[in-house]
Amino acid sequence: MATLLGSESPCTGGKRRNCNGNVVTKFTASKITGQGFSRGTQLPGGLLQERDKRAKWHGIPTLLQKLYESSHPNNDLSHAHNFLKVLSSQLSMEAMSFVTEDRKTAQESTFPNTYTFDLFGGVNLLVELLMRPTLTMQKKKANMNDDLVKDCLSVLYNCCICTEGVTKSLAARDDFVLFLFTLMTNKKTFLQTATLIEDILGVKKEMIQLEGIPNLSGLVQSFDQQQLANFCRILSVTISEPDVGNDDKHTLLAKNAQQKSNASPSRAEVNQVTLLNIPGFIERLCKLATRKVSEATGANFLQELEDWYTWLDNALVLDALMQMATEEAEQSSTESSDESSLATSPLRHRLPQSMKIVHEIMYKVEVLYVLCVLLMGRQRNQVHKMLAEFRLIPGLNNLFDKLIWRKYTASNHVVHGQNENCDCSPEISFKIQFLRLLQSFSDHHENKYLLLNSQELNELSAISMKANIPEVEALVNTDRSLVCDGKKGLLTRLLTVMKREPPDSSFRFWQARAVESFLRGATSYADQMFLLKRGLLEHILFCIIDSGCTSRDVLQSYFDLLGELMKFNIDAFKRFNKYVNTPEKFQTFLTQINSSLVDSNMLVRCIVLSLDRFESQTEDVKVVEVLSECCLLSYMARVENRLAFLFRLINIINVQTLTQENVSCLNTSLVILMLARRKAKLPFYLNALREKEYAEKYPGCLLNNFHNLLRFWQRHYLNKDKDSTCLENSSCIPFSYWKETVSVLLGSDRTSLCAIASYIDEPYMDLDRDLLED
Repeated sequence: MATLLGSESPCTGGKRRNCNGNVVTKFTASKITGQGFSRGTQLPGGLLQERDKRAKWHGIPTLLQKLYESSHPNNDLSHAHNFLKVLSSQLSMEAMSFVTEDRKTAQESTFPNTYTFDLFGGVNLLVELLMRPTLTMQKKKANMNDDLVKDCLSVLYNCCICTEGVTKSLAARDDFVLFLFTLMTNKKTFLQTATLIEDILGVKKEMIQLEGIPNLSGLVQSFDQQQLANFCRILSVTISEPDVGNDDKHTLLAKNAQQKSNASPSRAEVNQVTLLNIPGFIERLCKLATRKVSEATGANFLQELEDWYTWLDNALVLDALMQMATEEAEQSSTESSDESSLATSPLRHRLPQSMKIVHEIMYKVEVLYVLCVLLMGRQRNQVHKMLAEFRLIPGLNNLFDKLIWRKYTASNHVVHGQNENCDCSPEISFKIQFLRLLQSFSDHHENKYLLLNSQELNELSAISMKANIPEVEALVNTDRSLVCDGKKGLLTRLLTVMKREPPDSSFRFWQARAVESFLRGATSYADQMFLLKRGLLEHILFCIIDSGCTSRDVLQSYFDLLGELMKFNIDAFKRFNKYVNTPEKFQTFLTQINSSLVDSNMLVRCIVLSLDRFESQTEDVKVVEVLSECCLLSYMARVENRLAFLFRLINIINVQTLTQENVSCLNTSLVILMLARRKAKLPFYLNALREKEYAEKYPGCLLNNFHNLLRFWQRHYLNKDKDSTCLENSSCIPFSYWKETVSVLLGSDRTSLCAIASYIDEPYMDLDRDLLED
């Protein structure tokens, strides 16, 4: 005792006031070193009781001691359960406080009961109690009833959210994490188990391997649809590549280095394959994503929805309330005081009506997220085939008006809750996830035509026939039994709601991305005309020029979409000139483009490429007419304007700052120079860059930077089939010409008029020689 509390008696002497500090210090040290005291049961009960009031432990160490003594393998666990209930009631109040106070940082002073419970070994005791049936060698094992398991899990979850470090310590125990999955086979303990697993996996340093879960396939196949939807919340953590959370790590230089060091598939990729190998998994997700829900009635629905989502933070909580409502009806006499108070509240009487919609929406958010991640993975083609076969797109089309984009009055168009700028409601999350799925589904894949219905496919065929051009192969090969039903396809419905969004709505960004993905890849005149006929170009120009939109993200998405819509399409440029019919409008448009070339450079590339093609079609009267009248083409035809764009594109990036977002600036600058090379004007452009350097009094800076960028380009693209295909398809310039032009520019012969080195004076050569050194 003297070792623990000091040399004097705990009841007398000057060191009494430090007793608690010493006890806490010893327990804290034992958690770090693994030596000494590990739980309160190792201290005399008298000491714990004597110190309890002064230390404000609220009897928790004593209760833990009783819980430990009553939970031995041969004991009746009903007594242990009674002690756990008392502890649970003390801890649950702190957990509720944590949830209702916007999840403030957990600390000892804020949640003293939970802190004390963990300090005196409560967390380890519950883990031991839960896992005991799997560890004991005795034939007769202690009976762990479902209620005891549920309470153990609930207390552990409360500790995770209220006490810093508990979640991480549990996550470090792989045996416990895998054991938790076995508890999901029991429907009565599923919700508590799923909630705890989700919290633990969110902080786990190493991603769990799904193939390590005992009988995963059988487990998933045993889930009902409700359980499967909640399981998707857990899966989302296991199949997504971890966000490194550091901008430097997102640079292409860092990503390439990481890929070089990690040549084998990542854990997330392995987990994706594991899921795809589970029989019926994708089919069940498609059914969950597309199943219908009863329409909510009554004028108060939106207010109810808003009330609920402000404090129900996930579908698991909704499930718990639904389960509680069921149990309430079956055994009203056994309700706890908390349940009784909820049952008598005004919200409780409105619960079923609001719950039905919110429940389904939150389920679908999780399911769509998993499908979206799988669509972007290495097994994309396999996933695409299954999503088409199980009619995901027609199913979503049937839900569009009734659930995904229901029609509200203007004042309640978007439900935000108390913070008008917060895009975190179930409604908003659902819409954004839906749009992300459409983007992933359409992007560079022939299945994109499943977003149309049969009549719209016929319209595409008619456009091709009228223009006397062949139908694209993907359109011809589309299985018409798998396309959308009804009067409108999903793409057309999306265009309709897109035009109704407020100028700075966050939905505009995702809507534009989804429509752009339909156009990406090899340029299709019929696809462009299909959208042009529906007024998309005028809508985009209104947003850029006249709507007052200030969101850079929204403007970037509209610039990219406009580029894909207008590329090589003379009718689009004619429509552009009709809308931008005054010098003021055109100047506003240029100002928006020049305000951020990182955002608008894809549109600049489209204009440059289109101009080059039109200039070779001067036998076409229509083309000649538009070339002479279109203010945009006339502007880009002036070499000084192309050079101005080239200067800025090279100047705003360097190797260390290249990301997936701004690498397009490098490729756009290359397009300008490739087209110049075709016309034997490459020396003129390179000399103009040199003169610009000297005019700015930074000789060698621009060209050395460009030289380094092109060296990086070679390393990055020559090993990436997909990227090279995208470059070729989007520009209609063979990738061999890209490679050849870069090689010419990087030539070491200083007598070559097409080599960058020829335009850098010797004293300024290789200012950044070591940027790419390993």
